[in-house]
Amino acid sequence: MSSAGGGAGGGPIHPRLLAMMMAARYYGLELDPGEFRLEPGDTVPTAAALSKWAQNSAMWARALRLRWKHLFSVTGAGPVVLLFNDGSAGLLTGSNVETKIVFVRDPRAPDADPPIPVDEMRLMEVWSGEAILLRADRSQNEADPPFTLRWLFGLVMKQRKALRDMLIASFCISMLTIIPPLIAMQVFDRVIAHHSYATLFFISAVVAILIFYETLLGYARRLIIVVLGARIDATLNIHVFNRLIRLPLDYFERHPAGETMYRVGQINAVRQFITGRLMTTILDLITLGVLLPFLFYLNATLAWIVLVCATSIMLIILAFLRPVRLIFGKVIRAETERNAVLAESIFGIRTVKSLALEPQRKALWDEKVAEVGKWRAELGKISNWPQTLVTPFERFMWIGILLVNAYLALTEGQAYQVGSMMAFMMLSQRVSAPLVGLARLVEDWEEIGSAMGQAGEVLNRPLELDSASGGIRPKFAGAVTFEDVTFTYPGTKIPALDRVTFSVPAGSTLGLVGRSGSGKSTVTRLLQGINREYSGFLKIDGADLREINLRHLRSSFGVVLQDNFLFRGSIRENILAGRPGLTLEDAIRAARLAGAEEFIERMPNGYETYIEEGSPNLSGGQRQRLAIARALITDPRLLILDEATSALDPESEALVNANLNRIARGRTMFIVSHRLSSLVDCDNILVLERGKVMDIGPHAVLLERCAIYRTLWNQQNRHLHPESSGHAALAPTLLQGN
Repeated sequence: MSSAGGGAGGGPIHPRLLAMMMAARYYGLELDPGEFRLEPGDTVPTAAALSKWAQNSAMWARALRLRWKHLFSVTGAGPVVLLFNDGSAGLLTGSNVETKIVFVRDPRAPDADPPIPVDEMRLMEVWSGEAILLRADRSQNEADPPFTLRWLFGLVMKQRKALRDMLIASFCISMLTIIPPLIAMQVFDRVIAHHSYATLFFISAVVAILIFYETLLGYARRLIIVVLGARIDATLNIHVFNRLIRLPLDYFERHPAGETMYRVGQINAVRQFITGRLMTTILDLITLGVLLPFLFYLNATLAWIVLVCATSIMLIILAFLRPVRLIFGKVIRAETERNAVLAESIFGIRTVKSLALEPQRKALWDEKVAEVGKWRAELGKISNWPQTLVTPFERFMWIGILLVNAYLALTEGQAYQVGSMMAFMMLSQRVSAPLVGLARLVEDWEEIGSAMGQAGEVLNRPLELDSASGGIRPKFAGAVTFEDVTFTYPGTKIPALDRVTFSVPAGSTLGLVGRSGSGKSTVTRLLQGINREYSGFLKIDGADLREINLRHLRSSFGVVLQDNFLFRGSIRENILAGRPGLTLEDAIRAARLAGAEEFIERMPNGYETYIEEGSPNLSGGQRQRLAIARALITDPRLLILDEATSALDPESEALVNANLNRIARGRTMFIVSHRLSSLVDCDNILVLERGKVMDIGPHAVLLERCAIYRTLWNQQNRHLHPESSGHAALAPTLLQGN
């Protein structure tokens, strides 16, 4: 496997990897050498590959070139990794400006050895300037605060430069909007009244210049908004996925996928609100702040009319906020249930088709659609009232002001009032729009608050233990010990495991048998750290499982389930999913070990054969053997086969079982199976009954001393002893009847 000497192969760790790991420990983080992969064509770890490795492990990292003088300014924040010309590396741990020396530590040296003082001449003989700066990733730490509007606004405020440019552009545009009404005043009061062509030509030139600059500023502002929205959207989506993927498996097992997808999808509405309606309203308010004083300057009476109408609209909308919020909450619940039915029907389409459940699913879908339609109609009815009540005020802000202005023009003199009336009418629309928009913004705020609540229901749940930091990373041999382990699933009172105690030596194979619900799969879940709320002690090679780094723990396990999911992509990509940096030769080796090579070579494109969603072009046995190959690609020290052969045809099962001895070589294996014949060759078999250990031992011993195991064996192997079956006695009886 193409690791840098410290990957899955277990060889000595490359000095460049050692240097990176030592620098990471300074920040309390651990880098897993097994996750580092060389780029194609490289023989030693490059700066880019090392930087990418650190970034994938929740660190900020940057590869760059430094000069000698730079070394005295970068040593204060933490160790710097220096990449030497011979492929090795050192840690820059300090410097002394007065004596012109730096202190460099060899990552392979014992911890007790002090760093070596080096001057410029000696360092430049082995170093050409390549270095990597590391620190804890602030964005990773910021993923832990609750997902709230406050956090979201903080995310927007990080784009200070773009926001500043946008505000400047908006202010300039607002100032330019004052000039056209002034020009209109001049056209009516001077050009038309005095028939002045020279003034008309001058005003036309000014208008052309203003249009050019307003167009340019408008383009710049829209471009800034687009860029700002794209940045926020990218950051938000990355953050959301990081939180979603760190949720415990227990959450996904208890919540429908459609419900989760719908709730998380509400974030798009929040993002569109922030970069759309909210941003536009804020920019319009800047225009309001510029134009409103000028509006009072033109005509205070009409300006007060505009303010009174806009305030009335705001009060009407605010009065309906609570009723709208209550109905909108019911709409959200109905839509969540509807989307859960849709996702469930799509994910379970094979069952729907095979059992002809289309009428039942359609009836359920129709019921949920009707429920959504009912509450949508209620929401529309109650939302119609504020829109109806504000219409007279909106119309009066245009028609009423026009009539009042005409009356003032008649009473105070038309020569003065016509120009100012036109200017006021032009500006009043620019002023009233932000006020009305602000009122509607408050109305939208309720929907956005509900959308944030929906998304927060998912994203603010307790996350799994951070797998990127904390915990020990022992090198596993594979010895497993359960000491008085008791575990109860949330929401139940009966323990799934009750004071379970047993040991598995490293490199041995343990079979787990028992009736359904006896606790077999629970044992494997605890081993993988899926559930950690147990009492007692679960140890691997003497290390308490709860103290082991979660990512390191799971990467040390290979897991094959009864029903395995294959991703869209080629067979090669699916096998290498856990180690994408490996080569085709590695995939072939894992496929050969899993017994999958023979059918892959018969496929149209071999290892490049494309697998569609649901893998319809593969049989159940083929999917299972690919899943075994995928589990083996990481060369795990511990392997779990949880009913992995129960769905196979006899030929495929025989092929997998024939390879088990090769697969198990050098590994600790846990095989959960209802078919006891597949466990005969296990070193030991654990018999569970209602969460308790009934016995443990080899097959022959259990047949002699364990009644439960003997009963299960006899039930599955009646055909081998027909004289002991109840059906054998029917023949003589029938003969007597004749």
